[in-house]
Amino acid sequence: MTRIAENHHFPCSDGSALFYRRWPAIAPQRRGAVVLFHRGHEHGGRMAHLVDELDLPDFDFYAWDARGHGNSPGPRGDSPSFGQSVRDVQTFIEHIRDTWGVAECDMAVLAQSVGAVLISTWAHDYAPRVRCLVLASPAFKVKLYVPFARPGLRLLRALRGNFFVNSYVKSKFLTHDPARQASYDSDPQISRPISVNILLALYEAAERVVADAQAITVPTQLLVSGADWVVHHAPQHQFFDRLGTSAKEKHVLDGFYHDTFGEKDRHVATALARSFILRQFSLPWSRPDLRQAHRQGPTFDEAQALARPLSLFSPRGLYWAFYRLGMKLGGLLSAGVALGHRTGFDSGSTLDYVYRNTPTGRGALGRLIDRNYLDAIGWRGIRQRKLNIEELLRAALNRLQAEGQPLRILDIAAGHGRYVLEALADAPRPESVLLRDFSPLNVDQGSALIAAKGLSDIARFERGDAFDRASVAAVTPAPTLGIVSGLYELFPDNDRVAASLAGMADAIAPGGYLIYTGQPWHPQLELIARALTSHRDGEAWVMRRRTQAEMDQLVSDAGFEKIEQRIDAWGIFTVSLARRRPA
Repeated sequence: MTRIAENHHFPCSDGSALFYRRWPAIAPQRRGAVVLFHRGHEHGGRMAHLVDELDLPDFDFYAWDARGHGNSPGPRGDSPSFGQSVRDVQTFIEHIRDTWGVAECDMAVLAQSVGAVLISTWAHDYAPRVRCLVLASPAFKVKLYVPFARPGLRLLRALRGNFFVNSYVKSKFLTHDPARQASYDSDPQISRPISVNILLALYEAAERVVADAQAITVPTQLLVSGADWVVHHAPQHQFFDRLGTSAKEKHVLDGFYHDTFGEKDRHVATALARSFILRQFSLPWSRPDLRQAHRQGPTFDEAQALARPLSLFSPRGLYWAFYRLGMKLGGLLSAGVALGHRTGFDSGSTLDYVYRNTPTGRGALGRLIDRNYLDAIGWRGIRQRKLNIEELLRAALNRLQAEGQPLRILDIAAGHGRYVLEALADAPRPESVLLRDFSPLNVDQGSALIAAKGLSDIARFERGDAFDRASVAAVTPAPTLGIVSGLYELFPDNDRVAASLAGMADAIAPGGYLIYTGQPWHPQLELIARALTSHRDGEAWVMRRRTQAEMDQLVSDAGFEKIEQRIDAWGIFTVSLARRRPA
């Protein structure tokens, strides 16, 4: 029985409305939903045949047109950023959940090619609670066939800004199916151009996700097209080997071209996908227990390796010794580097300096060094984290106001508190703001900032230990919005984090909110560990990353349910909003 598609739109974070198709289940009772994500250059209509071919009558089907594709708005083959497109995925999933009443754990996600990279990045960065993923020929590394193509594209972009390149791929290299070839050639909504910004960002995201696939704990099926002309095989196998779920399976489909689910013998692929989806839905929803990740596992091993001293007689040891020397010399001229050496590069004082983002130093050279220091990718991520915290803080206050709850804020490790105090300028005015920090210097500086911003009538700063459960739980007045930003990332021990979160759960009544941050990935972990010092007695600043799935699990165990998340374009820092569940 052929199902008829309904046409709909959903709103995105930037005000755009993206188009999607919905095919309701035709069985008397819906069991779940399958969400389809198309290849690059295409649109959701080209996956419509799967609605019948997968033969899942008790499942809804949904297929979007990504921005810049099909019936969705935007320049063809472009997006404001790859990160925006990943966020669009999260928004789409939330829309299906809220509009059509499908719980995340009742969704299976099936994606091809560029869509599969998008979904892999989303699974890594957002740790969704969907039932399973089916990824067909993910475009982790496109075959460009031109030597030095990527460096050349970067150089041209630097010279002329963003521009578009046309796909070289012909339909006969996508599928052996003549009808599928003809429909590709005649489809007016096929868009051959792709933005160089998106093409290069696609590569960067794919490299990050393949390298850190252990962070993905969603049950995953990988279908590899054996005769693929478009993408390389090796990264797909590396991705599969590193996946952080034991519920995974890989199938190499001999002779298949790149359009895995559009091939002449696609019944082989659809049968494998159908079997995997049904098998996952026959089991209770589950995820690996990550609460002991601070004692064993990939991020533990990574942190242990970074903490291990290097011999000064080794090439790496010499390199980092000279790097540290360069940082010391830079501190003679750069105010920011000097502050980092004095108070710790992870201190509240350093973060406040990074937030202000004003290069300062001795003369033009000092300011140039400071500008370069402030433009490090980690500090750019920190500044975006501040903006994301402020956005979710305002959103939480609006929620509380709409629900008729009192507006009482508690931040248990506020540094100087700038991100909280500056967010209040465009938010409903709370009745109380309590900022705490363990550092007396931060308490003094934060108190001065409260006075400077004229908020002394509602805000106060006090010294407190964020890891003392009883102390956090006893704060008055009882908060309805708790914040913990940039703290847990500095401490590898999950037991201490769990105690802190338990204190927040004790303090915040059911229906209240929690804003928390995470750091699932960082491109400069070794630089930080080998060259920068911590506020803790000047020791090396060695960080153990927590995957988003691990961080969310700790928050959930404390009694909170995540409802929103933000992440920067580089995938470094996350900010999440959670609601306190009933006890």
